[in-house]
Amino acid sequence: MKAKCAVITGASRGIGAAVAERFAAGGWSLALSCRRSAERLEELAARLRREYGVQCLTYAGDMGDEACVREFFRQAEGAFGGADVLVNNAGISRVGLLQDMPLSEWEELMRTNVTSVFLCTRAALPFMIHQKSGSVINISSVWGCVGASCEAAYSASKGAVNAFTQAMAKELAPSGVAVNAVACGAIDTEMNACFTTEEREAIAEEIPAGRFGLPAEAAELVWALAAQSPYLTGQIIRLDGGWI
Repeated sequence: MKAKCAVITGASRGIGAAVAERFAAGGWSLALSCRRSAERLEELAARLRREYGVQCLTYAGDMGDEACVREFFRQAEGAFGGADVLVNNAGISRVGLLQDMPLSEWEELMRTNVTSVFLCTRAALPFMIHQKSGSVINISSVWGCVGASCEAAYSASKGAVNAFTQAMAKELAPSGVAVNAVACGAIDTEMNACFTTEEREAIAEEIPAGRFGLPAEAAELVWALAAQSPYLTGQIIRLDGGWI
């Protein structure tokens, strides 16, 4: 039987890498992208091929750029037929006062966090709709649900992802394609390396679970969502240890 294919963006580290490993452990073929860390992504892919015996395609390019997305999906479709599951994980954050944010940073953040979700989802849909099955899972944030001071642009981008998730779930339900989002809280990844030890301890104290989440925990939730009936769709599921 032909292995199913998971397309995962932003897969070189953190949640994306953990999701890639979880699907590899399940025997899935992988199409992985990153923006800049090509060497790191290839090292991950080589390890997954070696340890799990899966096929793994890698691509370095900006998922907020239409030409890059078109080429990535062309390669993925050539290798695996198409995406049975798409995990839109590529994302960046910016911490600071909105009044100090230049337009260029705003546009880069929106392109990376929102435009990439639009472009990759659009690219994945023809295959999913044709086979009348599939799952799109967007990695979002609790700040897309409630907003965060000094993270207005990031919050706005994840709020857009959440709304996109719910709208596309309604649009694709007749085709048997599920669209859901995982709204992460404080996950222990390099994205949170901007915080000092004291700041991390203060954040952990605010979380009822008493700690940051792990990338592997996010990956398990993504894996579980991919296995669900498409009747579970349009959900923004918070993974935050009871924080928000």
